[in-house]
Amino acid sequence: MDWLINAIYYVVPFVVVLGVLVFVHELGHFLVARMCGVKVDVFSIGFGKELWGRRDKHGTYWKIAAIPLGGYCQFLGDDDASSSGESKAAELSEEEKKYTFQFQSPFKKLIIALAGPLANYLFAILIFAGIFFLLGKITFPPIVGEVFEGSAAAKAGIIPNDRILTINGNKIESFDDIRKEVDLTVSNEIVVEILRDGKEIRLQFPLTELEVPEANGTMSKRPMLGVQSVNVIELNHEKLSLFEAFKEAGLEAWNVTEATLRGVGQMITGKRSGEEIGGIIRIAEMSGDISKQSGILDLIVFMALLSINLGLINLFPIPVLDGGHIIIYLAEIVVGKEINANVKDALFKVGFSLIVALMIFATWNDFVRLFHRWFA
Repeated sequence: MDWLINAIYYVVPFVVVLGVLVFVHELGHFLVARMCGVKVDVFSIGFGKELWGRRDKHGTYWKIAAIPLGGYCQFLGDDDASSSGESKAAELSEEEKKYTFQFQSPFKKLIIALAGPLANYLFAILIFAGIFFLLGKITFPPIVGEVFEGSAAAKAGIIPNDRILTINGNKIESFDDIRKEVDLTVSNEIVVEILRDGKEIRLQFPLTELEVPEANGTMSKRPMLGVQSVNVIELNHEKLSLFEAFKEAGLEAWNVTEATLRGVGQMITGKRSGEEIGGIIRIAEMSGDISKQSGILDLIVFMALLSINLGLINLFPIPVLDGGHIIIYLAEIVVGKEINANVKDALFKVGFSLIVALMIFATWNDFVRLFHRWFA
């Protein structure tokens, strides 16, 4: 019976979350392609064996497939689901070529490629804006309510009622910012500026590891500052207008993007371990943990955060991803002609190899993490 419960808590939320995000991403490509006069032959959520399908009045075949690890829009004339190759498009009549992706201008190709990632960002902003407008925005001020005994903060002399102004030179506006900046600290030393009795104080000290509970009930150690926020009664609960809600939602999306890019930059430069890279299994684990430990609202917020990351990753300038296509189309707009097909094919092969390598590495990290979580 336990396996059935775990399936409900982990498999179902994972399939729903990933399915919704893939649908949003591909719908962005689909809608803009249609606006640009490109015919979409197939709109698929998932890969492999078809579970459900129907054709609409415009000739697009909509389907759901058995493997829920992605999706695609296949345009008229595409050789395969990845929209690569031009052999089929070349065989079409001159009238039919007007509705293919391959024979569109570089500018139209560019905005179609951009549409998927931007749809993911818009989806996340809509979620955040809806929460801020309907429920208000709850923020904990960056004021220390409690300092844990033996923690880095205690050793550095931080005391209750200190307001944290900056960490490592980055402005702190809420208590969540403290967690974010501590997580992004790659060296043992941290620089904290606090405000105490109207006086600014600069502190530099090493972080110490503290034990924190995991979702499965085990304890793990991680570098932490060792402070807790002020009492919940003192938090700020703002009711926002619709305009303010969208403004704050856009800012939230930017903050998530900025923090993610900083983390990726630290991995590229070797300041942060690549062991933190996670894949599909990690997404399933996190969505399951949230569904078990929290409510539907937390799962929706997680979906918004994941949507931003999906949109951002697809904007990376790696051939095969939307970002790689975007770079190629921008180059074609600048030089005024199409890049040689053999060059593009070589770039896509390199990009595909890189993506496969990253997926294998991320999956390995997921299995190692799971082993330590459940058996260590």
